[in-house]
Amino acid sequence: MNRASELSAIIEQKREAYISLSNALWEKAETAFQEHQSAELICRVLEEEGFSVERGVAGLQTGFTGSYGNGHPVVAILGEFDALPGLSQLPGLARPEEAESGGNGHGCGHNLLGTGSLAAAVAVKEYMERTGLQGTVRYYGCPAEESGSGKAYMVRDGLFQDVDIALSWHPYIASVVQNLSSLANYAVKFKFYGKSAHAAAAPHLGRSALDAVELMNVGVNYLREHMPQDARVHYAVTNTGGSSANVVQAYAEVSYLIRSPRQQQVVELYSRVHDVAAGAALMTGTRMETEFEGAAANLIPNRRLAEVMDTSLSAIGVPVYDDADWQYAEEIRATLSQEDLLAALYGMDMQTALKVRSKAIADVIVPLNPAEPVMPGSTDVADVSWIVPTAQCMTTCWALGTALHSWQVVAQGTMPIAHKGMLQAAKVIAGTAIAAMEDPQIIAAAKAEHAERLQGQSYMSLIPDGWLPPQTS
Repeated sequence: MNRASELSAIIEQKREAYISLSNALWEKAETAFQEHQSAELICRVLEEEGFSVERGVAGLQTGFTGSYGNGHPVVAILGEFDALPGLSQLPGLARPEEAESGGNGHGCGHNLLGTGSLAAAVAVKEYMERTGLQGTVRYYGCPAEESGSGKAYMVRDGLFQDVDIALSWHPYIASVVQNLSSLANYAVKFKFYGKSAHAAAAPHLGRSALDAVELMNVGVNYLREHMPQDARVHYAVTNTGGSSANVVQAYAEVSYLIRSPRQQQVVELYSRVHDVAAGAALMTGTRMETEFEGAAANLIPNRRLAEVMDTSLSAIGVPVYDDADWQYAEEIRATLSQEDLLAALYGMDMQTALKVRSKAIADVIVPLNPAEPVMPGSTDVADVSWIVPTAQCMTTCWALGTALHSWQVVAQGTMPIAHKGMLQAAKVIAGTAIAAMEDPQIIAAAKAEHAERLQGQSYMSLIPDGWLPPQTS
């Protein structure tokens, strides 16, 4: 039996247990830094499987590590388990219907991500036991990827200093190894303090915090013309100061997410956005404060490690889909726009796009991209990639065209398509880990490439000095 077949068999033996865990995480749907039950579910499985678990790492109440083995090489496998607010959805439907009014939902598939990574770590452990392979496999329970960047706190506290390589994955609409960069980001809340007054009888006595928020937003929108081309700025007004039009709003706040291809660009752009906010406060006679919410670096790709993972993906192949899978995927696809479908094909090579464009499920492997595009999103996996060579894959867990952070993702999160993609990813990660642990030249080459890409640059944490993760229990 070859390595891929052996690892697949190890994972398949516990298939139902992993599906059950993934579904349990889907049910919990806990958001950033609130994932107490979800984290504990994974910790218990790690302990049952013989891992040494350390909870509350890096000051993160829901962050943890689970280690097995001793010495080098040390392979880190990254897991996430946070959900998104406001995406509650009943499972298995092809129409939007909340399970709980205003509730949370796993709109990015992190119930699958956390479980698939766990399955990979357990498979590596069992392979080590069977073969006597030396080294350490370590599962990182990483909270708040969506909003808070838990991995950035872990990196800041040195949790990856002894790691040789790091591996991760993400649910997606296709199976592919990521060989790209990402946008660094900085998330911050701007709080404006004014003075309330009767809006009709004494408007001159009021100082509107809501006016300050609106003026800030207008100013930042003008700033967009003068930002780097690949930069992105998004905002959400999180507190309007009340619902009465006859009261001058004494308090209001807006949350901003600032992105750019390089960390230094983000720092510079944040300074300009901050100046706009200060100007809005000056214009309205209000006082402005900021509150840090999260930050992530730009991703450092590693071609050598990506090639090893691509070989593992090819060896595992794609899952087999039955008639029920295809039928449900068709139902989901019918809820998507033509723009959604075109966007799904945009990142593929022409040959693959032509193969799958009329299908509801992308049942192929997308070739490794010879270029290294910049992903327009962000991830705190990037912070890890500055410290250690890192590789990630994506596997088909949803119908082709499904957009991230949508009700369609939540609806498909407990369906067989999702479970098949989750276990496929586990096998790919386990295969990549074992290949690197058995061949020191792979790790040496990945490290040499990593050093060459950094060109002497050091990691710069965007977390403010002394800032601690939120405490939620």
